Amino acid sequence: MIDTPRVRLMVVRNDPSDPPALLVDWWSEADVELVLVNADEGDVVPSSLPADIDGLVLLGGGMAAWEDHIAPWLPAERALVAACVSDGTPVLGVCLGAQIMTIACGGTVERADQPEVGIVELNLLPTAAEDPLFSALPQGVPVGQFHQDAMTVVPAGAVVLANTPACEHQAYRLGDHAWAVQFHPEIDAAIMDSWAIEDPDTASRCGLGPGEAAAGIAARADELMAAWRPFAHAFADVVRATVSR
Repeated sequence: MIDTPRVRLMVVRNDPSDPPALLVDWWSEADVELVLVNADEGDVVPSSLPADIDGLVLLGGGMAAWEDHIAPWLPAERALVAACVSDGTPVLGVCLGAQIMTIACGGTVERADQPEVGIVELNLLPTAAEDPLFSALPQGVPVGQFHQDAMTVVPAGAVVLANTPACEHQAYRLGDHAWAVQFHPEIDAAIMDSWAIEDPDTASRCGLGPGEAAAGIAARADELMAAWRPFAHAFADVVRATVSR
């Protein structure tokens, strides 16, 4: 049996309502250790990735990526992700995390004309066919969404991988090892329900009443698991490959 190296990911949490959730189990299956930085609780976001950490994950949150007055750790988070992208460290930015990465690397994030909540099916672009994470996903793959901001201009050199009618930039890759995804591959119905309860106006703008967003996640739970569990494993494989070089 070939011995594969165990890898460690730093996971920055920006909001207690937005944990790593299903990613914890999926990355445990892939022998990935998570080092959680609860920035929302005062944990210090480092200026650079420690030597014993192999990759960076930025999670979502209820604030906007530019609202430093609400989340005073955001400047440090932007500096950290910019440094990781620059030196080729694997990065995965999820929703707010993707938007933080976008601003840090020279792109633009703004309020969206139309929010997205609940299950949305992705249109995979031809560029996805050769991507290490997206190539195994089926066209029209469902995923959970809850956002009212959008990555309107992606950083220079970014390869856009997916879109939806309401969101031109659902996912992109920057360099060989950094991905920004506007959606939430990691959530379950309970998390979606908590967000819709906390922010019913955004859900209502998407035509969803109480419980409907969560019901959509629950109804397609098997499809979601079948798509996004391998996606999480594929990111672990990318990280492990960089460690093995």
